[in-house]
Amino acid sequence: MDSIQVLPIAPPHFTLSAPMPSPAIAPVTDVSPSSAARSVAASKALFWDRIAPKYAADPIADMAGYEATLRRVQALLSPQHDVLEIGCGTGSTALRLAPFTRRLLATDVSPEMIVIAHQRLAGQPSPQLSFAVADAEAPVFGQGVYDVVLAFNVLHLASDLDQALKLAVQALRPGGLLISKTPCIAEMNPLIPYLAVPLMRAIGKAPHVLCFDEPRLQSAMAQQGMQIVCAERHGTRGKDIRAFIVARKPG
Repeated sequence: MDSIQVLPIAPPHFTLSAPMPSPAIAPVTDVSPSSAARSVAASKALFWDRIAPKYAADPIADMAGYEATLRRVQALLSPQHDVLEIGCGTGSTALRLAPFTRRLLATDVSPEMIVIAHQRLAGQPSPQLSFAVADAEAPVFGQGVYDVVLAFNVLHLASDLDQALKLAVQALRPGGLLISKTPCIAEMNPLIPYLAVPLMRAIGKAPHVLCFDEPRLQSAMAQQGMQIVCAERHGTRGKDIRAFIVARKPG
C-alpha cells in the first residue's frame, strides 16, 4: 500500500544490467485462479474497498521516513526500467516514482483503491504510469517482464508470503530488483500482534497480517533465489519496524 504506515490499526546507487528490449509493459494477464484463491482475494478486496476513502485521506505517520525511502528508491530507478508495483493502494507513491521509470504498472487488489488512484492520475497526469486491479498472490503479471518490482507495505498483508515473493521474482527479468519496505510485526510489542490485531480483526478494523521479523523476510527472499543487496531502516520516529530491503534476481 502506498502510505508508509504500519496498519489501519545520500545513498549508494545500484544499477542493473541493460534491460531487454521492451516497447511496453505487458498488460495484466487473465489467469483464472482457484476458487479458494478467488475467495481470499475477494475478502481482501472487500476490506480495503471499505476503508479506501479513509485510507486515502489519512496522513503518512512518518513523512520524513517516507521521503527518505522515496529518495532511496529514485536512486535505484532508471528511465530505461519497466516497473511493476504490487499493493499500490491509492497510487500516491506510484505518482511520485513514475517519472523516474520508462513505464510503471501499479496494481492493487482493491478496485476502490484503484478508482482513487485513477482520480489522482487524472489530476496529476504521468505518461509513464498506469493502474490496474490485480492480486499480488495471483499469477497475472507474466514472467521476465519487469526490471523492478516494488512492494511497499504489502508483503505482511499477503496470505502466503512465499507465494507473493515467488510471483514477484517470476515477474522480474534476470538481474532485476525487488525493492520492498515492510512492517515487521514480530518486532513490535507482543501485545500488538497477539492481542490488539486479533481483536481489531474480530471487529473488522484490521486485515489479515503475517507476523515475521526482518531475518524471516530476508530468508523467504533467499529461498526464492534472490540475493540481498541491502537492508536498511528509514524511520525517524521511535523504533523503526519497517525493513527496507533491496534484493536482486540472479542473471
